[in-house]
Amino acid sequence: MRNSNSFDFLKAYNMDRRIFTKACISCLGLALLSPMVTSCQSTHYTTGMIEDNGITVLKSEFTYLKKDQPMTRAYIIVRNENLEFPIYLYRFSDNEYSALLMKCTHQGNELSAAGDHLHCSAHGSEFNNKGAVAQGPAEKNLRTFNVTTEGDKLLIDLRS
Repeated sequence: MRNSNSFDFLKAYNMDRRIFTKACISCLGLALLSPMVTSCQSTHYTTGMIEDNGITVLKSEFTYLKKDQPMTRAYIIVRNENLEFPIYLYRFSDNEYSALLMKCTHQGNELSAAGDHLHCSAHGSEFNNKGAVAQGPAEKNLRTFNVTTEGDKLLIDLRS
Protein backbone atom coordinates (compact mmCIF):
# COMPACT_ATOMS: atom_id res chain seq x y z
CA MET A 1 0.00 0.00 0.00
CA ARG A 2 1.11 3.44 -0.79
CA ASN A 3 0.77 6.13 1.73
CA SER A 4 -1.07 9.22 0.56
CA ASN A 5 2.00 11.47 0.89
CA SER A 6 3.95 9.45 -1.67
CA PHE A 7 0.92 9.49 -4.00
CA ASP A 8 0.70 13.27 -3.71
CA PHE A 9 4.40 13.52 -4.48
CA LEU A 10 4.02 11.33 -7.59
CA LYS A 11 1.00 13.30 -8.72
CA ALA A 12 2.92 16.57 -8.38
CA TYR A 13 5.96 15.04 -10.10
CA ASN A 14 3.87 13.93 -13.09
CA MET A 15 2.33 17.35 -13.43
CA ASP A 16 5.76 19.00 -13.41
CA ARG A 17 6.99 16.48 -15.97
CA ARG A 18 4.07 17.35 -18.27
CA ILE A 19 4.79 21.05 -17.98
CA PHE A 20 8.47 20.37 -18.63
CA THR A 21 7.67 18.23 -21.68
CA LYS A 22 5.37 20.90 -23.15
CA ALA A 23 8.02 23.56 -22.60
CA CYS A 24 10.66 21.40 -24.29
CA ILE A 25 8.43 20.74 -27.29
CA SER A 26 7.69 24.46 -27.61
CA CYS A 27 11.38 25.32 -27.50
CA LEU A 28 12.23 22.67 -30.10
CA GLY A 29 9.47 23.95 -32.36
CA LEU A 30 10.78 27.50 -32.15
CA ALA A 31 14.35 26.34 -32.76
CA LEU A 32 13.29 24.45 -35.88
CA LEU A 33 11.20 27.32 -37.22
CA SER A 34 13.69 30.12 -36.59
CA PRO A 35 15.85 29.45 -39.69
CA MET A 36 12.70 29.63 -41.81
CA VAL A 37 11.68 32.94 -40.29
CA THR A 38 15.06 34.64 -40.83
CA SER A 39 14.05 35.45 -44.36
CA CYS A 40 10.56 35.77 -45.81
CA GLN A 41 11.79 34.92 -49.28
CA SER A 42 12.42 31.34 -50.24
CA THR A 43 15.87 30.15 -51.18
CA HIS A 44 16.53 30.51 -54.89
CA TYR A 45 18.52 27.76 -56.62
CA THR A 46 20.09 28.14 -60.03
CA THR A 47 22.29 26.04 -62.28
CA GLY A 48 25.53 27.79 -63.17
CA MET A 49 27.25 27.22 -66.49
CA ILE A 50 30.75 25.71 -66.25
CA GLU A 51 33.32 27.66 -68.28
CA ASP A 52 37.11 27.56 -68.62
CA ASN A 53 37.94 29.40 -65.39
CA GLY A 54 34.86 28.76 -63.33
CA ILE A 55 31.12 28.92 -63.31
CA THR A 56 28.89 31.76 -64.56
CA VAL A 57 25.53 32.94 -63.30
CA LEU A 58 23.30 35.68 -64.69
CA LYS A 59 22.90 38.73 -62.45
CA SER A 60 19.18 38.55 -63.14
CA GLU A 61 19.01 35.45 -60.87
CA PHE A 62 19.04 37.91 -57.96
CA THR A 63 15.87 39.73 -59.07
CA TYR A 64 12.24 38.71 -58.73
CA LEU A 65 8.83 40.34 -58.71
CA LYS A 66 6.75 40.80 -55.58
CA LYS A 67 3.34 42.34 -56.16
CA ASP A 68 4.61 43.56 -59.54
CA GLN A 69 7.54 45.35 -57.86
CA PRO A 70 11.13 44.33 -58.69
CA MET A 71 12.95 42.99 -55.63
CA THR A 72 16.53 41.86 -55.11
CA ARG A 73 17.53 38.64 -53.37
CA ALA A 74 20.38 38.80 -50.87
CA TYR A 75 21.73 35.41 -51.97
CA ILE A 76 21.28 32.49 -54.33
CA ILE A 77 22.51 28.90 -54.29
CA VAL A 78 24.46 27.83 -57.39
CA ARG A 79 24.46 24.17 -58.32
CA ASN A 80 26.01 22.19 -61.12
CA GLU A 81 26.41 18.44 -61.55
CA ASN A 82 30.19 18.94 -61.80
CA LEU A 83 30.36 20.50 -58.33
CA GLU A 84 30.59 18.28 -55.26
CA PHE A 85 28.90 20.96 -53.12
CA PRO A 86 26.76 23.97 -54.07
CA ILE A 87 28.04 27.53 -53.88
CA TYR A 88 26.38 30.22 -51.74
CA LEU A 89 26.53 33.46 -53.72
CA TYR A 90 25.80 36.51 -51.53
CA ARG A 91 25.14 39.97 -52.99
CA PHE A 92 26.44 42.96 -51.02
CA SER A 93 25.93 45.42 -53.91
CA ASP A 94 25.68 45.33 -57.69
CA ASN A 95 29.47 44.98 -57.88
CA GLU A 96 30.35 43.15 -54.65
CA TYR A 97 29.61 39.47 -54.10
CA SER A 98 30.99 36.62 -52.03
CA ALA A 99 31.00 33.01 -53.21
CA LEU A 100 31.38 30.27 -50.60
CA LEU A 101 31.62 26.51 -50.94
CA MET A 102 28.79 25.08 -48.85
CA LYS A 103 31.01 22.44 -47.24
CA CYS A 104 31.51 22.64 -43.47
CA THR A 105 35.17 22.83 -42.51
CA HIS A 106 34.51 20.80 -39.37
CA GLN A 107 33.60 17.42 -40.85
CA GLY A 108 32.64 18.12 -44.46
CA ASN A 109 28.84 18.17 -44.21
CA GLU A 110 26.75 20.26 -46.61
CA LEU A 111 25.65 23.57 -45.13
CA SER A 112 22.20 25.17 -45.20
CA ALA A 113 21.61 28.80 -46.11
CA ALA A 114 19.71 30.81 -43.51
CA GLY A 115 19.62 34.40 -44.73
CA ASP A 116 22.98 36.06 -44.26
CA HIS A 117 24.68 33.03 -42.74
CA LEU A 118 25.29 29.33 -43.34
CA HIS A 119 24.49 26.64 -40.80
CA CYS A 120 25.72 23.06 -40.37
CA SER A 121 22.89 20.89 -39.10
CA ALA A 122 25.28 18.09 -38.12
CA HIS A 123 27.15 19.85 -35.31
CA GLY A 124 25.89 23.45 -35.21
CA SER A 125 28.74 25.36 -36.83
CA GLU A 126 27.77 28.70 -38.35
CA PHE A 127 29.51 30.91 -40.89
CA ASN A 128 28.80 34.51 -41.91
CA ASN A 129 28.17 35.68 -45.47
CA LYS A 130 31.92 36.12 -46.06
CA GLY A 131 32.75 32.57 -44.91
CA ALA A 132 34.18 33.40 -41.48
CA VAL A 133 33.38 31.06 -38.58
CA ALA A 134 30.69 32.66 -36.41
CA GLN A 135 30.16 29.63 -34.14
CA GLY A 136 32.08 26.39 -33.70
CA PRO A 137 32.92 23.58 -33.50
CA ALA A 138 34.38 24.50 -36.92
CA GLU A 139 37.64 26.41 -36.55
CA LYS A 140 38.50 27.12 -40.21
CA ASN A 141 36.72 29.59 -42.47
CA LEU A 142 34.91 28.35 -45.57
CA ARG A 143 36.56 28.08 -48.96
CA THR A 144 35.90 31.27 -50.89
CA PHE A 145 36.01 32.06 -54.60
CA ASN A 146 36.68 35.36 -56.35
CA VAL A 147 33.65 36.80 -58.15
CA THR A 148 33.96 39.18 -61.10
CA THR A 149 31.22 40.90 -63.05
CA GLU A 150 31.20 40.69 -66.85
CA GLY A 151 28.23 42.65 -68.15
CA ASP A 152 25.09 40.79 -67.11
CA LYS A 153 27.07 37.77 -65.85
CA LEU A 154 28.92 36.89 -62.70
CA LEU A 155 31.99 34.67 -62.98
CA ILE A 156 32.85 32.58 -59.93
CA ASP A 157 36.52 31.68 -60.31
CA LEU A 158 36.79 28.07 -59.14
CA ARG A 159 40.59 28.19 -59.28
CA SER A 160 40.84 30.43 -56.21
